[in-house]
Amino acid sequence: MGQTLYNKINKIELKEALLNEPFERVTLSFYQYAHIGNTRLFRDHFFILLDSIKTFGRIYVAKEGVNGQISVPKHHFEKLREKLDQITFLQGVRLNIAIDDDGKSFIKLIIKIRSKIVADGLNDESFDVTNKGIHINAETFNKLTQEEETVVVDMRNHYESEVGHFENAIIPDVATFREALPLVEEMLEDKKDTPIIMYCTGGIRCEKASAYYRHKGFKKVYQLEGGIIEYARQAEKLGLENKFIGKNFVFDDRLGERISSDIIAKCHQCGNPSDDHTNCANDACHILFIQCKDCSEKHQGCCSTKCQDFNNLPKEERLKLRVTEVFNGTKFGKGRYKAHHQDDTL
Repeated sequence: MGQTLYNKINKIELKEALLNEPFERVTLSFYQYAHIGNTRLFRDHFFILLDSIKTFGRIYVAKEGVNGQISVPKHHFEKLREKLDQITFLQGVRLNIAIDDDGKSFIKLIIKIRSKIVADGLNDESFDVTNKGIHINAETFNKLTQEEETVVVDMRNHYESEVGHFENAIIPDVATFREALPLVEEMLEDKKDTPIIMYCTGGIRCEKASAYYRHKGFKKVYQLEGGIIEYARQAEKLGLENKFIGKNFVFDDRLGERISSDIIAKCHQCGNPSDDHTNCANDACHILFIQCKDCSEKHQGCCSTKCQDFNNLPKEERLKLRVTEVFNGTKFGKGRYKAHHQDDTL
């Protein structure tokens, strides 16, 4: 029999196995734009390479490249570099190592083929994606942001910037990167000769956005190399002023890593200071929202009284009702739930 290229073990067993691992894991992310001819063949080859060193995580493969968030056993970290170096376009790729990490971010390896490694809604044939903005490090970022005319733009989604962002950054109220691109262009339409610095979590969204805005006539486009993750690492290592306030949202089970001690967000249920994202404990809802520890205990990890009551029903009854019931996760976009929606679905 050939090798299984998918993980089919159930979630409970996988979580238990992760907790019982006798070694530490390192969480990291990476991306690279490249031209991949046969995505299916590449995907299967990549799975075999990474699975051989017990890599967990979520990776997207498209004709335009690779985007991954993974964890790897600490003792296999150098082997990971060796595996990646076996692929020409991934040789020497930047690995953004997580800052606030317990290594329990993923429970299995998932590699999916997508049309794009980041959904952006752009026609890549209409502009040169390699004509990107100037990469800058943490030190240059700090210097440029001291200049009065410099504009800093957060290219992430509202639920990411809600818990943390750079000082004085423009923060678009969007739920997707696709929405952000035209909105930011409109917001900056009179600043085509102004220095513009874009940032995101690890750099991948700015890589595409910077090329798009240069195509649109913006002349002084910069992007924070390695994103917030690398900025925080460099700032700490070099003893630089950290201009990022709060928590960096991440797309794994941690849902955030602490960059500064500031808590700039509020619990979506009681309004008290909190920047702890969670998904509603009612799997039929599963909406992403911010919930403080007190509300988590009070509402059993649920976003509303309806979800709490529903979650306490026998399993058979829940299975029957979930196809007809409407919850916050059905009604509101990711992170759009707020305290005044507490019982909207009752």
